[in-house]
Amino acid sequence: MEKKLQVGILGATGMVGQRFISLLEHHPWFEVVTVAASPRSAGKSYEEAVGSRWKMTTPMPESVKNLTVMNVNEVEKVAAGVDFVFSAVDMTKEEIKAIEEAYAKAEIPVVSNNSAHRWTPDVPMVVPEINPEHFEVIKDQRKRLGTKRGFIAVKPNCSIQSYAPVLTAWREFEPYEVVATTYQAISGAGKTFKDWPEMEGNVIPYIGGEEEKSEQEPLRLWGSVENGRIVKASEPVITCQCIRIPVLNGHTAAVFVKFRKKPTKEELIQRIRSFKGIPQELDLPSAPKQFIQYMEEDNRPQIAFDVDYENGMGISVGRLRKDTVYDYKFVGMSHNTVRGAAGGAVLCAELLTAKGYISAEK
Repeated sequence: MEKKLQVGILGATGMVGQRFISLLEHHPWFEVVTVAASPRSAGKSYEEAVGSRWKMTTPMPESVKNLTVMNVNEVEKVAAGVDFVFSAVDMTKEEIKAIEEAYAKAEIPVVSNNSAHRWTPDVPMVVPEINPEHFEVIKDQRKRLGTKRGFIAVKPNCSIQSYAPVLTAWREFEPYEVVATTYQAISGAGKTFKDWPEMEGNVIPYIGGEEEKSEQEPLRLWGSVENGRIVKASEPVITCQCIRIPVLNGHTAAVFVKFRKKPTKEELIQRIRSFKGIPQELDLPSAPKQFIQYMEEDNRPQIAFDVDYENGMGISVGRLRKDTVYDYKFVGMSHNTVRGAAGGAVLCAELLTAKGYISAEK
């Protein structure tokens, strides 16, 4: 790429906004030139607006410290200086829908981490290795919005990344019933232990809205494009429980699966290890070389050792074995704020750029 695309971050002061900034620090295609947040942060330098709330383990990049935070509600002003934006705004669902559409109508592509548009029929919700063909609905969305260049694309919920890619690798064996329990890190709530000391040594058996997302969103990933809309798949039927546990980063899932076609354990492992998608074929900058790794040890994957596999963009799987009630069971694990949030959105933006949906031409 001759010249880097100019990127804005909406909701730049929050935890996912910070993760976007840290991931994009040395990105070969994208450069963060604009940061936007709530009116109370507007007018301050980014360093001043974030203050002691920088939650990443790496230092704040020098390139953003002195950027003046813009008011995210001043759409035309923010849009003027960027080629596209990542959205990580902290608002109500209706407010998010409205502001993301406002940016799209200002002819700015929006790649969103938020859940507000995940069920808008002509908004693609994509894991690039799983359903890149869903980007086809962008042309229909543009017709609805009356835009030439602007659109909204989203990535799915963080918790499903630990098992949906695995089930995708096994689609030929027709999984039809799935039970999943997810054990989710506190950064999924935008928190650290400093913010949430009561989580130390604690487990909370409830995360608002998470179980419905975990059961339904994989079906949208596996859905089909029909008449400019995404129609969700009907199978597999998934039931979930979602539990908050005292780890900083990394969501783990214990998963039970029934298959119509009965695979061997060796076949399942082979499909995991060979599974790849268009990001690997195109060698996109953020794409993991090996998307899913299978670990033979009985005590892996572990958050402590495996959460940063492939720079946090890979999925780790272990403990695959036959079950007495279901056909097989396994444990999956993924980094919830990298692959599950900002990193997944960056990979979507890379694929959208490679496919010509995002460009420097306004």
